[in-house]
Amino acid sequence: MAAKKKTTTTKKTTAKKKSTSSSSKKTKSTTKTKKPAFGGYAIDFTGRTETVEQVFGKKPIAPSEMTKKIWNFVKSNNLSNR
Repeated sequence: MAAKKKTTTTKKTTAKKKSTSSSSKKTKSTTKTKKPAFGGYAIDFTGRTETVEQVFGKKPIAPSEMTKKIWNFVKSNNLSNR
């Protein structure tokens, strides 16, 4: 019984040159688009002339009262997109 000879093929490979200069690197500039507000609410206060005292009053109030007064102001002046 005769043994079969294995034939090998060699593949030529080319070495890639690595560039060391930073000017050859491409910087990817991404522009962020403005996402809509979470939950779909968008409130626009542009062009308003009211002061904080006019909205909240002159006496100290709790943060929960501030939130209620802000939403009353937004709803009464139609500043929301809903």
